[in-house]
Amino acid sequence: MGLNVTERLKIRSLSVERLRRRAVTFTLSSPLMRWRYAGNGADQILIVPQELRAADPSFWTEIAHGHFGLASEIADLKGASAFRVTPPSIAWERELHGFGWLRHLAATEEEEAAAAARELVLEWIALKRISHGIAYEPEVIARRLISWISQANMLLENLDARSYTQIMSSVGQQIVALRTTWRNAPDGVPRMVCLIALVLTGLAVSGHDRQLKEAEAALIIELKRQILDDGGHVSRSASVLSDLVLDLLPLGQCFSSRALVSPDEINTAVKKSLRFLRFMRLGDGMLARFNGVSTGSPAALATALGYSSGELDFMPVAHSSGYARLERGRTIVFADVGSPPPLELSTQAQAGALSFEMTSRQHLIFANGGFPGPADRDWDSVARATASHNTLCLGETSSSRLIRHEQLESMVDGLPIREPDSVAFEFTDGAEQALLNASHDGYLKRFGLIHVRRLALSAAGDKLEGIDSLEPPKGTLRLKQDLPYAIHFHLHPDCVCLSAGHGVCRITLRDGESWLFSAADDTAQMSIEESLFFVDSAGPRPSLQIVLRGTTYGETHVRWSVRMERPNDRQI
Repeated sequence: MGLNVTERLKIRSLSVERLRRRAVTFTLSSPLMRWRYAGNGADQILIVPQELRAADPSFWTEIAHGHFGLASEIADLKGASAFRVTPPSIAWERELHGFGWLRHLAATEEEEAAAAARELVLEWIALKRISHGIAYEPEVIARRLISWISQANMLLENLDARSYTQIMSSVGQQIVALRTTWRNAPDGVPRMVCLIALVLTGLAVSGHDRQLKEAEAALIIELKRQILDDGGHVSRSASVLSDLVLDLLPLGQCFSSRALVSPDEINTAVKKSLRFLRFMRLGDGMLARFNGVSTGSPAALATALGYSSGELDFMPVAHSSGYARLERGRTIVFADVGSPPPLELSTQAQAGALSFEMTSRQHLIFANGGFPGPADRDWDSVARATASHNTLCLGETSSSRLIRHEQLESMVDGLPIREPDSVAFEFTDGAEQALLNASHDGYLKRFGLIHVRRLALSAAGDKLEGIDSLEPPKGTLRLKQDLPYAIHFHLHPDCVCLSAGHGVCRITLRDGESWLFSAADDTAQMSIEESLFFVDSAGPRPSLQIVLRGTTYGETHVRWSVRMERPNDRQI
């Protein structure tokens, strides 16, 4: 696909910035400059930060049986070391060298598991003396340092002097490597994690506090740039925030232990992020499945929100991030009303403009396909398409388009997306209903039409009414030929959906509660079709979707509704 002028300028800017960062890294990595970052060695760990992520003691049992499961992939060791087997995937290899799995061994509180952890760390040190490859990507170094420091009690207690020196020397070398290379980390979360690790090492490792202020200042700059005013991340993905919060929270403890004041900017970023996570959480306890939200960890999300102390204000709209929340009674409707993030941060963004999700109590009714887990990335392009979202798809194309450009893909490590250029919305939180009016221009350049959606949730939360319209931005338009459209309503796999008569479907939830979906007229033909739900730890799950199909000549309005079934509706 050809690039427009703005995108060409963006590539040029990204290229110049990447060259600048590489030049700085090259200079700082030279023997003449590395002394500046070497500190006074790394003799001891002064502070062991609290590990906030949930641990799974059964991981030790798996290792004992020769299996190493990471990133939704399992490697059969067959008696070999995890560091000598062929990695089943790059994601698996990154997690292996990041050592986040050490917390699972620590959770067993068994000496045999602790001994195995120490042996694996020492083996890594012996094998990875040459600083290149995935093990020395800046974010992987950062994750490894955070993990080793967080599990220092297990790794260093009762260790012989030689092994202790080996581990601490490696820690010192890796700190220097990270200080000189963090600028080469991909933009977004990877760069943020690098700076969090540098602040942590400055606080927790002896002899390395000389560059603390520098790392602290750089982290604050990234926090201000990446965390938006409403607490969302600049990538528009909520899934990255719970992990970032769990990385940032221990820093406060470390500052306090060193009798230092934690910067207000870090505390503010954490508070804003927690508020946004609460906003994005639906009745099923999970984050709404938009723009890269994958299987995730319910435990991580619950742990992060547990640190909010119940002080989070209600936020119906996240203007900076582009999301709206309609909540009445026990029903929550959540809608995507934002444009794609910047090109360099859009490799997991999805073409779900004006799509929505809906829960009744803890049960999902309408759910977007979500983003596949690490082991199912072959499905990425399908999951990112508009047809995998609860919204209108025009001309069998997506409202956003993937940009296939070799240089850009190399720069951002994936396929970015473009369009819609403009997404507008108005939200009214009235006494009788919560009302959302929104529109996007993702189809304007191709077909001359905009998609307008109206969602109205009743005061009791027992009825959602919608109108999907296709119309020109002004005046009238008559297309040369009618265009097909399809309005998708993907159901969670636990829902049962059956036809209940002309233009009516009955949706039955796991607990027996039923909702009736209906189209107001014959403008579009209703059908029940197969679908896929990608956000499952076991991989894509078959599900169903209700689809309203029709054609438009230039202006079309489709009315539909879904309401909780009452006893007297059973005659339908």
